[in-house]
Order: sequence, then structure tokens, then C-alpha cells
Amino acid sequence: MILSEEKQSTFNIEGVDPLLFYGVNDRNFNIIEKSFPVTLIARGNKIKIVGDQQQVNQVEELFSELIFLINKNKKVNRQDLQTAIDLIKSEVTENKKSKDSKKELDSVIVFKENGYITPKSAGQTNFYKSVQENDIVFCIGPAGTGKTYLAVAIAVEYLKNKTISKIVLTRPAVEAGESLGFLPGDYKDKIDPYLRPLYDALSDILPSDILKKYLDQSMIEVIPLAFMRGRTLNNSFVLLDEAQNTSFLQMKMFLTRLGFNSKCIVNGDVTQIDLPIKMDSGLKTIQNILKNIDGIDFVQLGTEDVVRHKLVKKIIDAYSELDNNSE
Repeated sequence: MILSEEKQSTFNIEGVDPLLFYGVNDRNFNIIEKSFPVTLIARGNKIKIVGDQQQVNQVEELFSELIFLINKNKKVNRQDLQTAIDLIKSEVTENKKSKDSKKELDSVIVFKENGYITPKSAGQTNFYKSVQENDIVFCIGPAGTGKTYLAVAIAVEYLKNKTISKIVLTRPAVEAGESLGFLPGDYKDKIDPYLRPLYDALSDILPSDILKKYLDQSMIEVIPLAFMRGRTLNNSFVLLDEAQNTSFLQMKMFLTRLGFNSKCIVNGDVTQIDLPIKMDSGLKTIQNILKNIDGIDFVQLGTEDVVRHKLVKKIIDAYSELDNNSE
């Protein structure tokens, strides 16, 4: 018997694969009923939710998010579901409505083991939207604005959703004021320090076993820029990081590697160029060359987009002021 203070609501999932929504052996339903004090009764595409008014409202909100996730990722795994549950339960407070959690989830780029990744600033949001709308995006901004991490997260999203079948991450092997040539080890040992930030981002986003699988099967490649010559990358997501340290010819070589059904992000910080003084940066010259071409976009990030320690923004501003005064 339904008590008077309880609410009944019927939620329609027409247009969504019921197996994806319910989970194998109703796994998703079992998790939801353990997380919310409600009773769920499924009849085809219609689900009856019975419980306290607030709990029913939260479950309705959760169901909307599951539909969003299924439409976006073509699946809902246990981690995606648990993250959605945790977010909705934490966001629905006495003074904050659940629509805020929906807005947060709608901006999710990719889910990871301990949560999810979303843009953290207006500039990052613009960057993410630009990648969705263009095949080649140049993201230029100072240190700490999340260029590398966000780009890797977007690439992983495309791979997980099977929009592409391969990720290629590359950086030019240019020394930042130090010589690594006499470090012990073979060539791989010497080159790994240049590529370490890319591995760090991957390790934070993907579980270690999945990352190892992707690397072993060459579904993800992390390579020096010199190894890109002569390749054609079809059905791939390609990221060139630290692009301010490419020469004019290296930038041309990289951009002409792009094949069919591929995406490309080029990141860089034109205030931190480590090239020899007489060599022009390919990133500084490229905007005038490729401007006004459909499918190519340039995104500028600033100190307002810095997502590291609060002092990083102040450090960047101080160096910018010094540069301006010396001109």
C-alpha cells in the first residue's frame, strides 16, 4: 500500500535501448534502489518510481542524466552511473535545485575512475566547443591553463566513444635551457622526459590497465614530433603539444599528416619559446597563414583560465608586465 506522504511518478524512456538503461540483469536499477529509498517498477519503456517526494524528484533527474549519457556515450558503465548518483545527491540541497547538477553533467568531457572532467573556465569551455565544431583547433595560452590536460581528455572521449580509433600525442624534443643528451640510457630513456607530461595526463584520466592495453595495441601513441614525418593519420585524434617549439617547416609537416575522419589539436604558449634565437616559431606564424579557413579555429586562453595554484596566475602576470616594460 502506498502511504499518503509517498509520491508515484511514471518516467518514459521511449527511444532508449532498455537494456542499456536498466543494465544487465537490472544492475543499474539495483544500484539506484540502494542509493535512493525508492521502489522502481519497470514495464517496457515506462518506469514507475515510488517513494518520498524529494527522492522521487532526484531519481527522475538521475534518469534524465542516464538518457543523456546513453545518447552521448552509447553506454552507461558502473562508474558513470555512480558518478551521476553522487553528483545529484550532493548538489540537491535545501537551497540548490537539481537542475544545477544536470548543467554540470551536461558539460562532462569524459568520466574517469574517481570522477569526471569538465571545463573549468570560460576559456576552456570555448576550447571544448571549438574542438567539437572544427577539425583543427589551435589553443594558445600561458602555463597552467589546462591546455594539455584538457586536450588529452577530449582525445580520450573520442576514443572511448569510438568516434576515432587511434590517439597520437606528440611533442617536439626541444630542450628548455638544459641538455639531456648525456643522460644515461637508450634513446627511449632520453626522449621520455620530453613526453612525460602527456603520459601524466593519460595516467590521471585512464585506469592503468586500460592505458597499458591502449598503448600495447597502439590505440594510443606518444611519440616525438620527428617520428611524424611521412605518416598519414586516418580516423585519428592527433595532438601536438608545446607547439611554440616547432619550426615553420615542422608545423607544416605536422599539419599535413591529417587524414580522413581525423581531428587535430595544436597547443602552445608563445611566451615560452625554447628554439634558437634565429629560428621562427611555427606557432607564431601559423595564425596569419591559416586564418579564415573553414574547419580551422584559434582559441586564446588567458590568466583568467589558469587552473593551477593561485600564485601561478600572479607569476604569469608579473612576467607579462616585465615583458611589456622591456619593449
